[in-house]
Amino acid sequence: MKNFSLWTLLVSAALLCLGHGLSGSLVSVEANAAEFGTDVTGFVMAGYSAGLLISTFVTPRLVKSVGHVRTFSGLASIVSTAVLLFPLWVDPIFWFVLRLISGLCVSGMYIVCESWLNTASSNKNRGQMLSVYMIVTYGALGAGQLLLNVTDASGFVRFTLVSCLLSMSLVPLILMPSEAPSVEGARPVSVDEIWRASPLAVLGVLACGLGQSAFFALGAVFGLSKGLPLVMVSIMMALPPLGVILSQYPIGWLSDKFDRRTIIMLLAFIATIIAGVTLAGGYYLTRVMLIGLVTAFGVVSLPIYSLVVAHANDHLQREQILGASAKLVLLYGVGSLIGPILVGDIMRRIGGEGFLIYMIVVHAALAGFAFWRRMQNPDQHKARGSEVMTVSPVSTPATAAAPGD
Repeated sequence: MKNFSLWTLLVSAALLCLGHGLSGSLVSVEANAAEFGTDVTGFVMAGYSAGLLISTFVTPRLVKSVGHVRTFSGLASIVSTAVLLFPLWVDPIFWFVLRLISGLCVSGMYIVCESWLNTASSNKNRGQMLSVYMIVTYGALGAGQLLLNVTDASGFVRFTLVSCLLSMSLVPLILMPSEAPSVEGARPVSVDEIWRASPLAVLGVLACGLGQSAFFALGAVFGLSKGLPLVMVSIMMALPPLGVILSQYPIGWLSDKFDRRTIIMLLAFIATIIAGVTLAGGYYLTRVMLIGLVTAFGVVSLPIYSLVVAHANDHLQREQILGASAKLVLLYGVGSLIGPILVGDIMRRIGGEGFLIYMIVVHAALAGFAFWRRMQNPDQHKARGSEVMTVSPVSTPATAAAPGD
């Protein structure tokens, strides 16, 4: 029965990520088609991050009041309805509000889904199940991008598809026989405590929020600005999360063997180089070369978040980890709120190249700070494997289920 519950949960997560993956790029593409401008599109896309921030406060309280199943069901119903409203009124403010609602609800659904995963798995198989979960979520997010190619002459079909996927994600979870998750033993942790334990964790999470939110929010618009047809844009946005399926494990293994700060520094530096090569290549790059470089950028940059959180956990007591993760989610949310707005404005001023320049600055700054911290404190500290949480940028809202201050 327990194995059945775990696999049922993974089906629910896959449907959720399929809908979520399609939704983000779809809104970005449609905003571009409506000629919002990259700065306005960035503002619209930042609505999701605003909802994520609100969700870190609202969802835990909602779960305590009505329970996990009712919370998930209510949020799935709300976001499914919100998605259907996008094509009814093409207006930036209205779309920002809908994105905010989507961020609040989808983040809350991740909270319930991943809490259930921790409860349904045991200490012996939790690490394996989290790895499988990450493969499923990244794979579904990537596959969701390919659904951009669904024919949609009316402008309603793809939004309806997102709504259906998010609604269907509710069915497996509410039918799954499992006890509600618990957060007993956890205690709140302040940002100041995390900073004293690991400055790199605080700034690293902010940098990840700034970079990764901008990547997924404006990446499709960047592809369109480079002359890629929609089918190739969908492939370009699908390959990075799919590639992380292959890169996440070896990168995590290396971070367990060597100083995590060094691995974070190297990944950020390589991401900077790849973005620089893409920028320097300009119009000399073929479509295949451009997609390949963007894929390589995502493959090395997206796993950074999990390493930053693991590095934070290395310097925290076990009872602090859940509470600290909630604060790290808030920091990530702040960065992800600013990122799309900032890169959108830069792209408005200097064109698609602004997307790459932004990525270079963010990742170069992260690499530099990681190098500085490595020089300031050469001694590395590692938690035992059982103390390190496996997380991804996709699933960060789940950790917000920690008790509030």
